[in-house]
Amino acid sequence: MDTSVTIIGIALAIITLLPLYFSLRSNSLNKAKIKAIKEKHSLNGAFDFDLTESQNKRILTIDKKNKGFLVMNFNKGKEEASFIDLNHVKSCRLVPTTEVDDTIVKVDFEFQDKISGQKIVIPFYNIEDDQIRQVCLHEDQQLGKKWVQIIQDCISS
Repeated sequence: MDTSVTIIGIALAIITLLPLYFSLRSNSLNKAKIKAIKEKHSLNGAFDFDLTESQNKRILTIDKKNKGFLVMNFNKGKEEASFIDLNHVKSCRLVPTTEVDDTIVKVDFEFQDKISGQKIVIPFYNIEDDQIRQVCLHEDQQLGKKWVQIIQDCISS
């Protein structure tokens, strides 16, 4: 009787601890990837990204002091990172792209260069990355609007 109880206890412990182990391992790998991308785009320590927020496998980070903005996207196994130096930017806005039936298929950050007036587009939301078609759209739009305000405050200071 004692042996079977012990075996069942060990099996339950393994069943409980194994998912926890894989979750923690995955979390540490993601943190390492994010740190490596931040270091790559810090331009030899010129930027220190102090404000970071993540949602739906997208990470937004900004250096308010030195005015640098970085967007990372880890959807569907692709790792994309886009960096922009806000010292060279006049304005920022969120631009949705729709299909014929008014379905939003993508949302981009659009920056306007100070000197040339050229538009610089950084992708933020794409319906292809949304597994259940526009489930994350509302959350991502709200996050995008919040970050446009953060970026505008950083540009104007």
